[in-house]
Amino acid sequence: MNKLYWLDQIKLQDRAKVGDKAFYLSKIIQRGYPVMPGFVVSTEILRQFLENLNSSESLVADLPHSSLHLDVTNWRQLQQVASRLRQEILTATVTQEWVSPIFQAAREWQTSCLILRPSLAVSTATPGINNNISGLLESVFCRCEPEAIALALKRTWSQIFRARSLLYWQHLGINLQQINLAVLVQPVENAIASGSLTTNASGWEIEATLGLGIAIALGEVQPDVYYIQPGSGVVLEQQLGNKMLAYGVDDAASGVFLQPMPNSALTPDHTCLITYMLPEAQQKQYSLQEEYLQQIIALGTQLISELGKTFTIKWTITQQTTSGKLYITQVSPSKLISHTHFMKGLGAAGGRVVATALVIINPQQKPEQLPKGVILVVPTITPDWLPLLQQVGGIITEQGGLTSHAAILARELGITAVVNATSATTLIQTGERLLLDGDRGEVYRIKGDSKEEMEKGKEENLLFSHHSNPKAPHPAVTSHLPMIATQLLVNLSQSTLIEQVQNMPVDGVGLLRSELMVLNILNGQHPNSWILSGRQAELLELWSEQIMQFARAFAPRPVFYRSLDWRSQDLPSLRDSLESSPQSMLGERGTFSYLRNSAVFDLELQALASVQQAGYNNVNLLLPFVRTVEEFVFCRRKVEQALLTEVSQFQLWMMAEVPSVLFLLPEYVKAGAAGISIGTNDLTQLLLGVDREQGQLAKVFNERHPAVMSAIAQLIQMAKSADIPCSICGQAPALYPEIIDKLVEWGITSISVEPEAVERTYEAIARAEQRIILAAARRKLH
Repeated sequence: MNKLYWLDQIKLQDRAKVGDKAFYLSKIIQRGYPVMPGFVVSTEILRQFLENLNSSESLVADLPHSSLHLDVTNWRQLQQVASRLRQEILTATVTQEWVSPIFQAAREWQTSCLILRPSLAVSTATPGINNNISGLLESVFCRCEPEAIALALKRTWSQIFRARSLLYWQHLGINLQQINLAVLVQPVENAIASGSLTTNASGWEIEATLGLGIAIALGEVQPDVYYIQPGSGVVLEQQLGNKMLAYGVDDAASGVFLQPMPNSALTPDHTCLITYMLPEAQQKQYSLQEEYLQQIIALGTQLISELGKTFTIKWTITQQTTSGKLYITQVSPSKLISHTHFMKGLGAAGGRVVATALVIINPQQKPEQLPKGVILVVPTITPDWLPLLQQVGGIITEQGGLTSHAAILARELGITAVVNATSATTLIQTGERLLLDGDRGEVYRIKGDSKEEMEKGKEENLLFSHHSNPKAPHPAVTSHLPMIATQLLVNLSQSTLIEQVQNMPVDGVGLLRSELMVLNILNGQHPNSWILSGRQAELLELWSEQIMQFARAFAPRPVFYRSLDWRSQDLPSLRDSLESSPQSMLGERGTFSYLRNSAVFDLELQALASVQQAGYNNVNLLLPFVRTVEEFVFCRRKVEQALLTEVSQFQLWMMAEVPSVLFLLPEYVKAGAAGISIGTNDLTQLLLGVDREQGQLAKVFNERHPAVMSAIAQLIQMAKSADIPCSICGQAPALYPEIIDKLVEWGITSISVEPEAVERTYEAIARAEQRIILAAARRKLH
């Protein structure tokens, strides 16, 4: 093969061969900065590899000269093409002529683990692309062994043919010949801490976590954050993150051993990495000792002369025998768009979007429709806003927490959202151009409105919207996923999402939210109004058809339909004259409201019976907010009168969210409860006495609080003792994937999450189960 390009020897004329990521690192290392050593497998190797693919498939026969013009609006075709291209690459052979030099060079580092970082350069006249395009591609870990290196190379190369990559290339008119993908190879060592430093004129921000930085990249930890004053380097504020786990290297030869090891396991995807649970005391400590924090600040100050005032670096502090050593692992010289961060809230739904703001000061005065793609800025959102939200690009609310209605609706619809952004409707004006970062919970004001800035905004939208947006294409092929024993279910309410979600690796619908589902058919009128006006038969037909769409799409997989759980203040536009309107946190909600007036519940049961009569036996009923055994018995009798139990597959479950269930579950089982689904949102607010809608109490509303976790563990154990299944469908597993470790360990039978969280939840379940298997194997060996 052609020579390897070592970082400390790369020249200006090598830039197209090594890609931008490696080129920027080479400039820094050659000026004496502490960069993790590495070498580059040039883009020429990928071209030779593609030319040697002996395939009769028309899709790949003309690689690497193909322009790959696809109908990217046909997401099924896009997925099939992407899957075929990647499969061809992954099954091909990488010659020893290429692998051997890489292996021999990497052996000089005397490490057991390598990281292969995509380093991309695109030949295009479009400004700004190369600064940000590498966000499409991810790093790959592998053991320092020839076979593992060959596979890791193929996995890295194949990413340019992922669906979202193909979509991006076509959108920008980029042909395959313009894509130069090199691979930066670096050693991976155990780390004390890792993270990033982002600088701009208005302020610096350091993120840090214990161990390797992959925990941040995978979203499995919430990093510690340090806000630094530019120039002086003074730490203005620091926020403790949430770090239940960390990553390290399986490297006994190094003489450095990770502690604690008992709960650790090799990760299924990265066989040289280990995940390990952090002791509770360590979770409550900041990742960076003062000495290391000051080293990072000093390094950032020095880099200003090289990179300017705006840049991002990723860093790691390697774990030496006596002390740690700070290394730069990645560097980005500038942001894609010139913007200023001026507002912070809670990141409620991930992704980034650039769009024009539309400010609505009075949420009671809902417009009939909203312009497509705007960032909606409003004090608060109630569920009856749902029909209006389908077209918006982003949401900012002044009120609400991570389990507020705005947050839940945004996550299901795949809309980037920030909640609890104080004074947003005052500080933002309609027509302003904003960048909304739902991962960081930040709002930026875009400087300038030139055509070039608009184009850059479009690029950023396209790049980031496909990271966590359920509206974006999802892989239909799941053969590469490890098998899991814990059922993974999905929370849904919108039939418009069925086509994208039904091919995800899910075992059914764990929560079909009726109160959101029926908003699409009620035309702004309360169900009681339909009944009183003699339109019950019409409403029944519409309601039945709504449920049937989900039953049909997921059959024979189960669908758990949760009956209505409305509070009058949640739906101001649908308030009914029959209802009182108590402005309380709880209101007359759940099964208690059925006792007072069962007309709508009776109609729901008739709708379920209609679905059964149509031949669908996969729909079960989930009763919400059950306060007493008497309420459950009342509902069970109604279910029996509707003849739903005549179908043997039908199951009557209840939500476990009112704390009294911790004492009454055996009685509920005796009364006929066939299963429970833990609702962490309400369980948390009732155990801790905190209204989940109040974002300013976000630190108090903690679903990982020992009292909440203990209650969940008790419910799972009680369900096991009663021999009934126990699911969980609240937001906790989606917001905090590290909780999944405990849920699997305790024996949860299923986990149900929003569509945007399916992929990471699947991977978290697989890792948790793998840890349990390996721990059991180790105990057997001893």
